[in-house]
Amino acid sequence: MSMDKDISPSRDEVADPAVIAANAHAADQPDAQPATVSPPPVPQAAGSSRFHESARAQVQGTATYIDDMPELKGTLHAAPILSTVAHGQLLGVDTAAAMALPGVRGVILSQDIPGDRLLGNFSHDEPVFAQDTVQHIGQVIGVVVADTVMQARRAARQVQCHIEPLPAVLNVRDALAAQSYVLPPVFVQRGDADAALKSAQHTLHGTLEVGGQEHFYLEGQIAYVLPQEQNQWLVYSSTQHPGEVQHWVAHALGTDQHAVRVECRRMGGGFGGKETQAGHLAVWAAVAARKLGKPVKLRLDRDDDFLVTGKRHPFAYDYTVGFDDTGRITGLKLTMAVNCGFSADLSGPVADRAVFHVDNAYFLQDVAIASYRCKTHTQSNTAFRGFGGPQGMIVTEAIMGDIARQLGLDALDVRRRNLYGITERNVTHYQMTVEDNILEPLLLKLEQTSGYRLRKQAISAWNAASPVIQRGIALTPVKFGISFTATLFNQAGALVHVYTDGSCQVNHGGTEMGQGLNTKVAQIVADELGIAFEHVLATASDTSKIPNASATAASAGTDLNARAAQYAARNVRDNLAQFVAGLDNCGAGAVRFQGGEVTTPANRRPFTEVVKLAYANRIQLWSDGFYRTPKIHYDKTTLTGRPFFYFAYGAACTEVAIDTLTGESRVLKVDILHDVGNPINPAIDIGQIEGGFVQGMGWLTTEQLVWNEKGQLSTHAPSTYKIPTTGDIPAHFKIDLWLEPNREDNIFGSKAVGEPPLMLAISVFEAMRDAVAAARPCRRVQLDAPATAENVLRALGKLASVSQQPPPKKSDPRCAKLPTP
Repeated sequence: MSMDKDISPSRDEVADPAVIAANAHAADQPDAQPATVSPPPVPQAAGSSRFHESARAQVQGTATYIDDMPELKGTLHAAPILSTVAHGQLLGVDTAAAMALPGVRGVILSQDIPGDRLLGNFSHDEPVFAQDTVQHIGQVIGVVVADTVMQARRAARQVQCHIEPLPAVLNVRDALAAQSYVLPPVFVQRGDADAALKSAQHTLHGTLEVGGQEHFYLEGQIAYVLPQEQNQWLVYSSTQHPGEVQHWVAHALGTDQHAVRVECRRMGGGFGGKETQAGHLAVWAAVAARKLGKPVKLRLDRDDDFLVTGKRHPFAYDYTVGFDDTGRITGLKLTMAVNCGFSADLSGPVADRAVFHVDNAYFLQDVAIASYRCKTHTQSNTAFRGFGGPQGMIVTEAIMGDIARQLGLDALDVRRRNLYGITERNVTHYQMTVEDNILEPLLLKLEQTSGYRLRKQAISAWNAASPVIQRGIALTPVKFGISFTATLFNQAGALVHVYTDGSCQVNHGGTEMGQGLNTKVAQIVADELGIAFEHVLATASDTSKIPNASATAASAGTDLNARAAQYAARNVRDNLAQFVAGLDNCGAGAVRFQGGEVTTPANRRPFTEVVKLAYANRIQLWSDGFYRTPKIHYDKTTLTGRPFFYFAYGAACTEVAIDTLTGESRVLKVDILHDVGNPINPAIDIGQIEGGFVQGMGWLTTEQLVWNEKGQLSTHAPSTYKIPTTGDIPAHFKIDLWLEPNREDNIFGSKAVGEPPLMLAISVFEAMRDAVAAARPCRRVQLDAPATAENVLRALGKLASVSQQPPPKKSDPRCAKLPTP
């Protein structure tokens, strides 16, 4: 084969009308030189708004979720047997009535577990099935297995569980008083908070209650377990952490992890609810499959999903804060009581992250924080988007609002007075230096673009003239740390395969739950190889390909997995570069991969041609990649160090209105400025900001979890548990991106965007408190979250009187409608 340089023009160059016309004109001019037009720049995949890799399939209904998969012949279906008592002694289980029903194949209880009867989690404190005691209403005692889903569910309701009730702790403050803990308390302090409070110019004491939140993923919890040859198992699990599902299933079956393969192509939402708790269903189905020797599928219906699975952790706070005449905090003592439910699950790291994020965007000089991880007889609470960060931030933002009202200052001015500095006041209470601070310019820009000051004046005028509808506004910042606080999880692996037709397949340890991880990974790999985005396919997460992968959580999915995939693609590219350099007698560094071509100083070849040549010469066309996050470390006994690689920043300005007679509220306007670094996919990032904000808004306004005096969750369906709908989204919902590359060496200069936007919704809650304050002569506002109509009325001191009044007539001013967003 000739290695001479191909000097003939490409089809695009020949066909360019500008070149043809210019050269035709030059032919008539004796001294003129033929014109040349520089080829257009080759578009990169990363940095552009590409469609989500599954978007078309999802719109067409062809994207496969676990319940869409064809079932193997003989597949059985399981349904859970649930406790009806919050706390009690399990005396026995009568399965006779269930076994007599048509289609029922068996009942699986704790004694049927061949391996460890406790789940294989870190705390080792949660049984696979309830054994001697039950710990909450909805705890799974066993499963019924039948030929069809409905047969299994009907039979499960016929199982008689004999339970002797025991005293139950259902309230986090009762748990705190009883010293009922799932883990020991944690204390973090800096300076001398007591001395600072004693010498403070002003002090405030306060309490706050913040509720939990149901994940409400569109696809419920599901697992499908298929027995394989030689005691091996294939598990299809809707999980954010296939590696943990693998570990838990092997642990329960008493087998090695290599005998269990877990696959997850996609989830219909996760939000943290499938980080650990997807493992329960996989274990239950696997134990049933082993006993019966058949494939078993277990899918919870929505009501059971509510009753069985954990939520965002509710928090209760008591605080004393000292501050000066300008609103700057000089001392803070804070107690956080965390409602963990009946077992530890992820409560330890959730509570730790709450401690880390108490500061949010503010420097706390003399501070003492006590974090109590309380045990109650309710569902075991778990990860949820933000992972404790929102619960840490919200109390400090409430304190900022309280200080502003106490001093008669604008809350934004108080917030800015307390921001972290650049060279001073720039070390957190856990001893990490804030090196990438953009808070002041970011807040200043949003203040200007949102028209905050003018709107504040207009709202004051509105409130003075409006006896019923009161408005409020708040502009709050976010500083959120990015990395797993457990340092060992900050690692990832990937595989990149290039096939002889030039197409590429990438597999990594992350999981796709709609957030666009696979899309971003494919964009990065495409650019690394210099090929079109459409030629890269990201495949299902699979423990047989990437072992020991961390959960897709902590907003680190792209940071970890895209970097690992980039390294794997780079290895393949380097192999090809060295091969081509040998062909063209140049250095490997002179070989360029771009636009589907491989160029050297001597030649230009299509990528597909290079791949075929490399294969013919036995050059490796696949590789692995591994990445671990640098710089991070911390001492988990003292909660000090550098737990985060970098911070993501943002701010939101929100305007709301409340009806002071009914408690009804509405979000009127939202302006967001969010720091995404150099975005890999701006459209996906904006979607994450929108979704995160709305989910946070739901947490703080309408999504109320209510347990009755027996410990029964009363809000266990869409009829009683209200997530935001399209009608709750304001017409003015403006999102701008702060486009500054990450100052740390992160993938593409980007920043994580999964969790931080949720905390922008704290501006909704603070705007609600601002509106309540406008309606009350008192400067103090006692509004708990979520700010439901009832809680707004309580904050206004009107709940009892309103509840005793007859319904208003149409002419009554109480019928005044809230402004349309």
